[in-house]
Amino acid sequence: MVLPNIGRLAKLPLSLKHLTDGLKGEKRSNENDITKLFINVLCLYPPKEEDLLRTFNNQIEEDRRIVISRSNLIELHKVLEENEMSCMDLLHVNTDGLILTKRKAEKVIGWAKNHYLSSSLLPCIKGDRLSLPRGSLEIAIVRLKEQETISEKPSQNLKNLAKDEYESNFVSAVVAPGEIGVKFNDVGALEEVKKALNELVILPMRRPELYSHGNLLRPCKGILLFGPPGTGKTLLAKALATEAGANFISITGSTLTSKWFGDAEKLTKALFSFASKLAPVIIFVDEVDSLLGARGGSFEHEATRRRRNEFMAAWDGLRSKDSQRILILGATNRPFDLDDAVIRRLPRRQVCFRKYLDAENRMKILRIILNRENLESDFQFDKLANATEGYSGSDLKNLCIAAAYRPVEELLEEEKVIQFNFFFLHDLHSLLYRA
Repeated sequence: MVLPNIGRLAKLPLSLKHLTDGLKGEKRSNENDITKLFINVLCLYPPKEEDLLRTFNNQIEEDRRIVISRSNLIELHKVLEENEMSCMDLLHVNTDGLILTKRKAEKVIGWAKNHYLSSSLLPCIKGDRLSLPRGSLEIAIVRLKEQETISEKPSQNLKNLAKDEYESNFVSAVVAPGEIGVKFNDVGALEEVKKALNELVILPMRRPELYSHGNLLRPCKGILLFGPPGTGKTLLAKALATEAGANFISITGSTLTSKWFGDAEKLTKALFSFASKLAPVIIFVDEVDSLLGARGGSFEHEATRRRRNEFMAAWDGLRSKDSQRILILGATNRPFDLDDAVIRRLPRRQVCFRKYLDAENRMKILRIILNRENLESDFQFDKLANATEGYSGSDLKNLCIAAAYRPVEELLEEEKVIQFNFFFLHDLHSLLYRA
């Protein structure tokens, strides 16, 4: 419908009755209402013939695409002007499939600028303004599309991505990065490990253009976290998935095990094919020694050996691609039980030892654990940190949990005393009354 005098609507008086009438579920004639409000009304009805209706719908969809494309280019132009940059071929940039807000347009311009400056030895400056090429903008737009597709996959399209029953087994194991809720700030101590993970994982996933040149700068495909129990290996894995903005698949030995002969290999192959559709993705294998232990033992079962071989072939075999951003993150406290071929595929190994937990790091962990607790005003963190020498992060958490139960126990004891005193006084009053 074409409403030429839409400005007249703002001049009409609006009362409370008009607002409450809109909440009623009465059927009203739209045409009569519009005729009362506007003088010139033109109603366009879609044709009834199938061919004409198809042409009509295609034309509406084309008009919608043109309007969205123009709006996207306007947003990009505004951001370019605000940051004193320009693009000569901005009108030819393809933004189909996106609706750019100002925030998204700022992301696109920022990524395009980083890509152009990192790939060009002599950037083009025109009139004191950096002139971005069309190619950098389109690369940034493709990256934004991938990011939006990734954010929709865990909530909507995971079941559609699974092509068979084997890939469907891993749908429930996928955790979106926003659902984990753990960040590096929630991990006390291990600053060197967090710094190394930031360089090896987070930076290649957030800035892939920096790792697209040469043969040496390639994203790492395997990282091993090892150390004694309770030193924060699993917590680091959760924080890494959140900080990197990647999907997170947690697998164990039972995930790749089946009672049917040959299904373990098919499940392993399906894991990597399903992960490639979710890339960038982190496949976390907790207690990796139980899944990828050393081969050749006297008690090794044939099915276990075949599954392990299939896992390593899919991980670093002929069909694996460098462009697929799939990271295998393993955690174990028995690294000496791993197979030599597995250790070769885990080139970066980060150790989480208790020796990192000096008094200062123990105090950091205690502050994080007790951040939301009701503490005394003169609580001495340094004194508690010095008194817990040799404690791991898990030990400190269990210590705080045990201490948190003490006020509850004291409260229950007080209630028992009050209850006893109440009944005692009540019985004493009854005896005195009878006397």
